[in-house]
Amino acid sequence: MGKDHLKRLTAPKTWHVKRKGIKYITKPMPGPHSLETGTSLNILLKEALNYAGTTREAKKILNANDVKIDGKTRKNFRFPVGIFDTIEFTNTNEFFRVVMNKKGKLDIIKIKKEEAPLKPCKIAGKTMVRGKLQLNLSDGRNIFADDSKYKTGDTLLLSLPQEKINRHLKLGKNSTIFLVGGKHIGEIGNVEDVIEDRVIYKDSNGNLIETSKKYAFVVGNEKPSIALK
Repeated sequence: MGKDHLKRLTAPKTWHVKRKGIKYITKPMPGPHSLETGTSLNILLKEALNYAGTTREAKKILNANDVKIDGKTRKNFRFPVGIFDTIEFTNTNEFFRVVMNKKGKLDIIKIKKEEAPLKPCKIAGKTMVRGKLQLNLSDGRNIFADDSKYKTGDTLLLSLPQEKINRHLKLGKNSTIFLVGGKHIGEIGNVEDVIEDRVIYKDSNGNLIETSKKYAFVVGNEKPSIALK
């Protein structure tokens, strides 16, 4: 098979797919998500939501212009969908968000319509472009900002598809984080301290845990700004 497919048995451990069955599954096209943090629309429709039994059925759903990812209609069955993306089915008025569960698997949760346009994006880096500050975000977006208050590691809660900054969620004491990697993946906690590249947070049981800053994704101030489970 070509580069458009992966062997089911060698698919990333984060994918919520059966390991037995048809030998090959659809590989997502290159995009903002790594293979560990994203999957293809085809797999999502067939394996995660059970909305399609075959690739042919999945293509039919997509060709009807019924599926939006982050507010934009998508028709390519290989389109990559990953963590914190929102999926809208316009014909059934259903809304979902991709999250990572505590087993380290990409999961899908149902969300309210009001939440569908909101997407948390972590600031992965900052660059100056023609004298303007550009923020490089975790999902591949680049947006311009007027203020230097935005720091790497902070999160922007964007209103999509306009890419307007709804809220600036700072990484610091009392901020709420969602763990997107490491042995505490899928956990929600409140930050106690940030020391260089380490974050110390309190989990739901009141335990103090230290993790890498790269795994900490700010999702709110004192409580999550979006539904995560």
